[in-house]
Amino acid sequence: QVQLVESGGGLVQAGGSLRLSCKASGRTFSNYVMGWFRQAPGKEREFVAAIRWSGGGITYYADSVKGRFTISRDNAKNTLYLEMNSLKPEDTAVYYCAASPIFSRESSNYNYWGQGTQVTVSS
Repeated sequence: QVQLVESGGGLVQAGGSLRLSCKASGRTFSNYVMGWFRQAPGKEREFVAAIRWSGGGITYYADSVKGRFTISRDNAKNTLYLEMNSLKPEDTAVYYCAASPIFSRESSNYNYWGQGTQVTVSS
């Protein structure tokens, strides 16, 4: 059974930092692209960042987080991370990790999803 389990969310003041983790299990994701998405209340789920699990770990970012967020993975631990710095109130959302066989910014192309973790940034 494939599982993606996020952790690390919480409440932080604007300007602060958080690190999200996503533990993958149940299959190998070596040929997959792992992504982070977020969904704020009343808004559509949006792409945040993605990384190729192998092949040099090429990364992709949404313009809104570029320079503030860093996606990475630890192959030995089968874990994906999202380091979030200089957080803003508009970063408040439920953050999801997901897996896709291809790189895409579209959530519909990701066929494995975690349950999400809440990130709240206070002003």
